Amino acid sequence: MIDFIKSKIQSSLDLKTLVLNHPVLLGSVEQIVNEIINSYKNQGKVLWCGNGGSAADAQHLAAELSGRFYYDRPPLFSEALHVNTSYTTAVANDYSYDVIYSRLVEAMCKKGDVLIGLSTSGNSPNVIKALEKANTLGVITVGLTGQTGGKMKDYCKYLLNIPSTDTPRIQECHMLLGHTICEMVEMNLFPKKQP
Repeated sequence: MIDFIKSKIQSSLDLKTLVLNHPVLLGSVEQIVNEIINSYKNQGKVLWCGNGGSAADAQHLAAELSGRFYYDRPPLFSEALHVNTSYTTAVANDYSYDVIYSRLVEAMCKKGDVLIGLSTSGNSPNVIKALEKANTLGVITVGLTGQTGGKMKDYCKYLLNIPSTDTPRIQECHMLLGHTICEMVEMNLFPKKQP
């Protein structure tokens, strides 16, 4: 049993080492951070969407921006699009689950906002439709996916496609890069005052 546990930790470390040495991914993270900072400086917002574990990750990362990350500072407008269960279930029931996010994007987004979609396969129809709608509104679109990028890659200005097909390992890297993005945004918008 210990060997199995160690093998899971090792596979996570191996994938993170690939990400660490992936200049395209690292460059994209830097560009995404700059886009988010620019959006906030222009009274924009950052919205997130995903399904299942990716929805949980979206909600977690939205809270890092809207609440706080490492230190006290003013809140930032950031929200995961699935958190209103009455809306989500009504639209899924009355229209289709595929449009639960795109309808909110249409209602909430303006040019210069940022929409971040999470899907390990890159093929979640509701996330794709949200990105598609966001593009028509001039929203900066970001995708966090697995290796191929799936269908989402065609709808994202920036793609963080983790070089793996293993869902849990991909999600671990999404959280690592997501936390890094949140930390860099916080540091840049609210530099800590030196004592």
